[in-house]
Amino acid sequence: MYKKFKQLVRADKSSGHVSEQAFSAKSQLSPEVPLPGRSGPTSTNKMASIVSADEVLSKIRDEVVHEGHGASHVFLIMGASGDLAKKKIYPTLWWLFRDGLLPPKTYFIGYARSKLSMPALQKNCLPYMKVKEGEEDKVKAFFKLNDYVAGSYDKTEDFMRLNKAIEEKGSCNRLFYLALPPSVFETVTLNLKAVCMSKGDKWTRIVVEKPFGRDLASSNRLSNHLAALFKEEELYRIDHYLGKEMVQNLMVLRFGNRIFSPIWNRDNIASVVISFKEPFGTQGRGGYFDEFGILRDVMQNHLLQILTLVAMEKPPSTHAEDIRNEKVKVLKSIHSPNMEDVVLGQYVGDPNGSGDAKDGYLDDPTVPKGSVTPTFATVALHVQNERWDGVPFILRCGKALNERKAEVRVQFRDVAGDIFPGGEVKRNELVIRVQPSEAIYMKMMAKTPGMSINAEESELDLTYGSRYKDVKMPDAYERLILDVFMGSQIHFVRSDELYEAWRIFTPLLHHIEKEKPKPIPYVYGSRGPPESDEFFKKFNFTYSGTYKWPHSNSSKM
Repeated sequence: MYKKFKQLVRADKSSGHVSEQAFSAKSQLSPEVPLPGRSGPTSTNKMASIVSADEVLSKIRDEVVHEGHGASHVFLIMGASGDLAKKKIYPTLWWLFRDGLLPPKTYFIGYARSKLSMPALQKNCLPYMKVKEGEEDKVKAFFKLNDYVAGSYDKTEDFMRLNKAIEEKGSCNRLFYLALPPSVFETVTLNLKAVCMSKGDKWTRIVVEKPFGRDLASSNRLSNHLAALFKEEELYRIDHYLGKEMVQNLMVLRFGNRIFSPIWNRDNIASVVISFKEPFGTQGRGGYFDEFGILRDVMQNHLLQILTLVAMEKPPSTHAEDIRNEKVKVLKSIHSPNMEDVVLGQYVGDPNGSGDAKDGYLDDPTVPKGSVTPTFATVALHVQNERWDGVPFILRCGKALNERKAEVRVQFRDVAGDIFPGGEVKRNELVIRVQPSEAIYMKMMAKTPGMSINAEESELDLTYGSRYKDVKMPDAYERLILDVFMGSQIHFVRSDELYEAWRIFTPLLHHIEKEKPKPIPYVYGSRGPPESDEFFKKFNFTYSGTYKWPHSNSSKM
């Protein structure tokens, strides 16, 4: 069977399509059987650049697909006429289809209130699908597999029509992607449970888009509602940051390298900074943003998820529940921050800027007048366990800053007994650059070339753009939607994770909403409020400003 599987994979590579025969052959293999074309970090660029059938089937080996022989799959986009659907979900499904990464007999049905035709829906999505020259026939084949059903979100008879459209595809597994506003969420899920679930031995999976509530109470209501309708293994709460290459790499970096184990603790690490920076403001989306603010929009979900991967203990295995158990333990060890642990800011226009930079947050006509919603926040959290006691985890995020960047920066303690003069020796830092220009580099000291024995800052550098020049980096949504097909919940948020995350931030959010502290103004295009830099010093992060990563246009931390 393994020999047959290798032959099928080799044939599939030429077409870019994973055949039904290959899926069937794979289902009869043990998950421990290695697949051809799988290579580690030391593989050549030629091997690393294989991202068609070999790559996805290698991943399937680790997750074990329970598709069953000859099963059909229907992917349903609830809210198909919305921005998320046309800009992310349909393009992602097209990329997976184009690259042959979907199971055979996969169909797509969009559902929304808008009375759209398939040609109109196709026209809306095409600008975001990045169709290349020569792919026109494949795009036509993709849209031939698509249907659209218009209906309300609260009428059971409309969902019965949707179910009839699904049943026309035969006995099938069903994946519902809920790209919906929170106001219709409960009625939609009630109707899905009542009339649209799969039957017999076929499964149903529900992908839930954020926001997962506004605070602990609303999140609990949502969780209780879902728990009454679906099993936890049927629910996939999506946080697209968990699909990013470098976030997923944290597991391998931490637990696949002996050099980090002895130093990954409070005895060696001074502080950890997790940053998310955007160089643009709300740009007409201020009305939506003002309902949530930067803490809910970025920090409580994306940055906190990254923190758990940095701080977690080594799990017994790479199975989803083992990993998520360790993440929950981290969250349970974090107390809610006080206002003394927080810096809040709101951007103002730059009088010397151009275009959008001239306008501040309050100049956005969609933002309520006099709003004190923060567009920038720095928060220090403490993981109060034996490994991390006393080590601050500083989360920073903001809009209208000086650059686009998301990264983890682990700063180590000062060298004891420094023998070099003039403060030449700076702290070591391990930097995991999530976006853009994915990279891992270690900021370290080295001898200055020449006759002297002076020390200067340099780096050990793994920049993906240099090391893996020909590798296609999949979009985060590609990884996550593929995980849903395969039944892997590793990169999705479990209900108790969600509970603990809201438990940490809800007291702070309620205090801000009640007291309405005025955020510190900072200029569009700056690094944020100067008070944030002082805050970093207070929590044991040293910024010298003397080092510049060679692949960045900025020397800023």
